[in-house]
Amino acid sequence: MESLEYRLYKESGEYPLLYYYNRIARDEVALRFACDYYVKNGTVYEKTSCAVEDDCYVIYVQPAEDERVMHWQKPDSRLPKGLHMELREFKDFGADYRLVQTYTFRDSLEAMLYLQANYLYVDRQEWYRTSTEIDEDRETYVFYAVVADNAASL
Repeated sequence: MESLEYRLYKESGEYPLLYYYNRIARDEVALRFACDYYVKNGTVYEKTSCAVEDDCYVIYVQPAEDERVMHWQKPDSRLPKGLHMELREFKDFGADYRLVQTYTFRDSLEAMLYLQANYLYVDRQEWYRTSTEIDEDRETYVFYAVVADNAASL
């Protein structure tokens, strides 16, 4: 088991500790490294960088000033056990992001492949990733995307 720290990135060069995970699997650290955003205790943080130190892994974050916490339900408890990810339709200045698809992964490698994909295909429609997040408050990963035909306008 590994150690992971979330540290607040400040321009002053100070990096105060926000959250600490003493016993976390390396594959979960890799999943978190792949996420652009981190939601914890009602706050959205944007990842600025990641680091590998001698004794732990570190993710530097800062409050995402232009983002707000979405108050969606946790994934359905009737879903199979495993890692959960939602594909949500990203809209500039949107008040909500429509749920397109819910995924359940039995292993972290499969989840990692989806999180790092540029495109996902649902019902013969191509979705282009705009960002990813881990929402700890809801215990799920989120893949934000636009229909690929609309990706050129981003």
